[in-house]
Amino acid sequence: MSMNNKQRHAEVVGAGFAGLTSAVALARRGWSVRVHEQGSQLREQGAGILLWQNSLRVLEDLGLIDEIYAGSMTPHAYETRMQNQTVSVEPLTDVWWRTMTRPFLHNTLATAAQREGVEIVTSSEVVGATPSGSITLASGETVEADLVIGADGVGSAVRTSLNIPHERQMSRDGITRFLVPRRKADLQKLEPDTDWDNMIDFWNLDPRVLRVLYTPANDDVLYLALMAPVDDVEGTEVPINLDVWTSIHPQLAPVLEETLKVEGKYFRYQTTRLDYWVDGRIALVGDAANAMCPALAQGGGCAMMNAFTLVEAATAASASEIPEALIAWEAIERPYTDRCQTRSQNYADTRGMSQGNQFQGEVMETMIYNPTDPNRGHLSVKGGLA
Repeated sequence: MSMNNKQRHAEVVGAGFAGLTSAVALARRGWSVRVHEQGSQLREQGAGILLWQNSLRVLEDLGLIDEIYAGSMTPHAYETRMQNQTVSVEPLTDVWWRTMTRPFLHNTLATAAQREGVEIVTSSEVVGATPSGSITLASGETVEADLVIGADGVGSAVRTSLNIPHERQMSRDGITRFLVPRRKADLQKLEPDTDWDNMIDFWNLDPRVLRVLYTPANDDVLYLALMAPVDDVEGTEVPINLDVWTSIHPQLAPVLEETLKVEGKYFRYQTTRLDYWVDGRIALVGDAANAMCPALAQGGGCAMMNAFTLVEAATAASASEIPEALIAWEAIERPYTDRCQTRSQNYADTRGMSQGNQFQGEVMETMIYNPTDPNRGHLSVKGGLA
């Protein structure tokens, strides 16, 4: 690594998956890095997450894959049911994927960042940024950097301060997320023939739309995502209306009961599209750049892969060439994320995942993308796992 890279400094706004991934990657490539977290402590408020090959390759490159494996699992298959009838069971044996809790993944990245010497500042609110590479804190202090990464979420202050045109599309559905004990033995008593180590997508469209995404995150913890239309008052209630949900999904009663013991919040699906991700020495990643519906489980994956490739591009350029390198980075990476956004939004609009057998063909493009491949810009999937 050159002394030039070691002397470079990056300011990262936001300590979520995108911010921490970029921080670890930068530090490992010789940059000095400071991460600003608006909250008073580092913590991930979400529930569970599925990571596909794109983000697992990043974690592998960062030397974290063994730690990830210790606290995660690969379900036996992705099973889709409609009205309690199995539509498809997809083993996905040709795809690298793992399920885990979001707090576990967040803690793994935060610990790695601290181990690499990243400075993480909590209760540090960034209110603006300039293309020249400066950020302004709520205190009025201004800080200069060779590179600024805006990873501050769907309501990004960095994006707002740069006046980047964007559009936000709200969907008719949303979900409430929970982490609960698996209670596998109790579920097995109710449905002995079900493989409760599968990831199971329980769809119900009649007499009302109530979907449960059942995701084992590890041997002990289950991630439940309960989907209901925005205008369904009972379906969007938190704590959940147990009678309503168990009337549709009686076999899940033991774990649905557990949701009453933990906090939850209903989130409406949304997609955010920007005119551009890059302005001078500033690049936006994650929900700040491309919030998407969770249909393909790619919000976190795209955030991590884009953060990683951004660091690679900035590191390969000279200090003066960083703005041009960021433009070239967006040109290579953005089409993959844009297509993933569109596919996820289409699934949300049509509720098409209820038909089963969805993980095939071009839908897999972003999932099997390898951000560590130097030739990745020339690769795409059109119609199969090529």
